[in-house]
Amino acid sequence: MAALSAWFWNERFWLPHNVTWADLADPAPGVEYPKAGHLFSALPLALGLFAVRIFFERFLPGPCASMLQIQTEVSRRAQPNAVLEKVFTSITKSPDTRHLEGLSKQLDWDVRKIQRWFRHRRNQDKPSTRTKFYESMWRFMFYLCIFTYGIHFLWQSTWMWDTRQCWYNYPYQVLTPGIYYYYVTELAFYWSLMFSQFTDIKRKDFLIMFVHHLATISLISFSYVNNMLRVGSLVMFVHDASDFLLEAAKLANYAKYQRLCDVLFVVFGILFFGTRLIIFPFWILNTTLFESWDIIGPYPSWWLFNSLLLVLQVLHIIWSYLIARIAFKAIMRGKVSKDDRSDIESSSEEESETLTKERLKTGTSPRGENGSNGHFGSKSWNQNHNDW
Repeated sequence: MAALSAWFWNERFWLPHNVTWADLADPAPGVEYPKAGHLFSALPLALGLFAVRIFFERFLPGPCASMLQIQTEVSRRAQPNAVLEKVFTSITKSPDTRHLEGLSKQLDWDVRKIQRWFRHRRNQDKPSTRTKFYESMWRFMFYLCIFTYGIHFLWQSTWMWDTRQCWYNYPYQVLTPGIYYYYVTELAFYWSLMFSQFTDIKRKDFLIMFVHHLATISLISFSYVNNMLRVGSLVMFVHDASDFLLEAAKLANYAKYQRLCDVLFVVFGILFFGTRLIIFPFWILNTTLFESWDIIGPYPSWWLFNSLLLVLQVLHIIWSYLIARIAFKAIMRGKVSKDDRSDIESSSEEESETLTKERLKTGTSPRGENGSNGHFGSKSWNQNHNDW
């Protein structure tokens, strides 16, 4: 274990050239540098945040949801069927054409009836709008509070206005209470998200979010251990800047304040593109890749730190593409296909596909659809919001 610890904490990896762990011993009584042991305090705090969330969701969002007349929907339950239930639980929740045709012959049911059964069965496990309202309200409150704290703290810092200050006198930068609380609280929150992701509402970008949380925890922990707290605080601030607006848009959507939802979503999109595609690469990556190179020079952990930041930038591009695609379809077509992160099946896509195939076989055509351009307040755009 001693050999493994010595290998892991190799000074040549973690620290710049000609710097040792002994150099980073506490310089004076009451003054200290960041230490890896400080990060363990985030774990009990993560459990505390999870407990606060349970308390919060039990007592605060409920009255707000009732005041906004957000009810718990009663989904239509699938009729009991042992054969279909076995397929649903052990084989597939969304059977393909081959499975559908086989089940149709076995049960002597119409294919569309079987599709409806599977849709109703899937929707039995879906969360209600009220449940999603609770989750979004918790995230909105945390993101808003941590963003407010971050802007208050960083406004008084020198590195907020001159990013080269992140690297002057590095790594001999004293740990202050303000940045310690900022870091540990953010780390605890993402630890709580890491675990609650398995119990929260399931999204189709589950894997992307898991990678995001893992990269975020790694970045926060990594930057803390090698005392890159100044630039790390800027990274956290940039990411917090738009998150609370997305949750606010969701809350407005669940409450059916559609105009407010549309406005908040547009503002969120603008701020997201600005922070993730402009500020992050041209402000954050510029200082971590180029300014730090000029002032302290590269070393092994420097390369890893920047690699993790580049992973986040790739995720930014993916999410920006998804957001832009939703907005583009809403403006140009007046309707939007189901959100890729959707957790609700409001209509049966399989039935529509089957109906289309039947029409192609018989040569019939559906009734004409309105092909005029719509706007954010259109019915189909509203439906896309309901898929959040």
